[in-house]
Amino acid sequence: MAEVVTMPRLSDTMTEGVIAKWHKKVGDKVKSGDLLAEIETDKATMEFESFYDGVLLYIGVKENEPVPVDSLIAIIGKEGENIEPIIQKYKNAQNQPSSEQNQAEKELKTSVQDKKTSNNQQTNISIDISNIPAKVVTMPRLSDTMTEGVIAKWHKKVGDTVKAGDLLAEIETDKATMEFEAFESGKLLYIGVKEGERVPVDAVIAVIGEEGADVEKLINYYKQKQTTEQADKKQDSPLPNPQQTTFVPEIQVNAPVKVSQDVQTSSSSTQSHRIIASPLARRLAKEKNINLSLVKGTGPHGRIVKRDIENFTGYPSGLQAVTQEKFQDIPVNQMRKTIAKRLSESKFSAPHFYLTMEINMDAIVDTRNKINEISPVKISFNDIVIMAVARALRKHPKVNASWMGDFIRRYEHIHIGVAVAVEDGLLVPVIKFADTKTLSQIASEVKVFVEKAKNKQLQPQDWQGNTFTISNLGMYGIEEFTAIINPPDACILAVGAIIEKPVVKNNHLTIGHTMKVTLSCDHRVVDGATGAEFLRTLKNLLENPILLFGEHLI
Repeated sequence: MAEVVTMPRLSDTMTEGVIAKWHKKVGDKVKSGDLLAEIETDKATMEFESFYDGVLLYIGVKENEPVPVDSLIAIIGKEGENIEPIIQKYKNAQNQPSSEQNQAEKELKTSVQDKKTSNNQQTNISIDISNIPAKVVTMPRLSDTMTEGVIAKWHKKVGDTVKAGDLLAEIETDKATMEFEAFESGKLLYIGVKEGERVPVDAVIAVIGEEGADVEKLINYYKQKQTTEQADKKQDSPLPNPQQTTFVPEIQVNAPVKVSQDVQTSSSSTQSHRIIASPLARRLAKEKNINLSLVKGTGPHGRIVKRDIENFTGYPSGLQAVTQEKFQDIPVNQMRKTIAKRLSESKFSAPHFYLTMEINMDAIVDTRNKINEISPVKISFNDIVIMAVARALRKHPKVNASWMGDFIRRYEHIHIGVAVAVEDGLLVPVIKFADTKTLSQIASEVKVFVEKAKNKQLQPQDWQGNTFTISNLGMYGIEEFTAIINPPDACILAVGAIIEKPVVKNNHLTIGHTMKVTLSCDHRVVDGATGAEFLRTLKNLLENPILLFGEHLI
């Protein structure tokens, strides 16, 4: 599936960017963490990295060409993939409104301006900051859906000397942690946000400038400015126009960035005071407890990228004995807060009940072995369970539903969420139209989603739209468990391990493979008998693979 790369908004004042240089050309293979391009904003030139693996299929912007924020600049996907519909969709979104609409909009703006003029005394900013030798640093919008961010870590403290290009902080969104570097040189005079604290986009987070600068006056100016802008927004109501609705791209890539003071000199100036490494490489090194100073970079100018961390084998890990009582308080990150909120709402608002069934997996074990001899991709037991659940949902639409308050919504399509454990919590990418896909297609999509989830590369469209969810802990040896329903679904299936145990078959005691599954149901939508019939169908499909694969090719 092709991935769309759009022009990100890398600073609060950025409305357009310029591709200073492409580091890849159409037809080149691209790996996650590879340097894709250098983007010039109104403040600095930044390195722009890929979050995806694939082939660069399309470049929509020439070097030195200004491009509005959120415009299509590139597409990454599989070789030979048809990308024309994607390109056309973006072109259609950029169509200008008709002259009548332009005239109506102009009249509306004139009316709004008159209102602003009448209230001018209330909205004037009375503070003069022209002579203050300092600049504010605001929370950037690192993705099109970002409304707030969290300072995961400050890399400088008040009083430190900061150079343009220095790593200032790490900013955490709901799906990624990105490095944030200074645009200005000077002293760090003020930090307005603590680590772990949520901050709205464009809020002041720091001040950099000359020692002795009037920081308090500067901050008061920005507070007045925000108040004025909010008042203007309330007065400025856009003309309703169905033909001017904002186009939301199907896939957005918000790549981590690194700031350089100058394109030609960025490598030498940065290398003198810290290691050059991509944000993704830094995160992986932290996870693997690898000292970056021991890693040789293979990227441009010796830059350490993802593959350097994955291929690194020369760092011995040692163990330290703990001889005194210690503990560590871990701040709750954005992902964990979201998980806690959603699952608490689910558990305490949806009346759960649970149905457990044991399934004989002997036939599936044999069938999977035979399938993997001819399948183009390796098939897991979980892939087979996903297919079987999709088939069972087709026969039991009452389970493929949601509680909507005043009504129950039964879906005709089947989108199955697959819970994936990551370091910071749990993500649930969605296999769309799962009942129409072959086993190989399901297996391929799951593998891609798992990789993207672990690298924090999932986009909103990857985890939206689920109508049923599967949580599998069998790979951890868990034989049986219950799962909390994933809203807005009415049910979630908890899948345990396949174990060998004595079973009775044809009146004889023998060793067989069994697997326990537990269906958590929202009693407002699904009754006990409905859930039991669904499980009976699922059991029949898994114990008789010919029923499962009879209508579908691998």
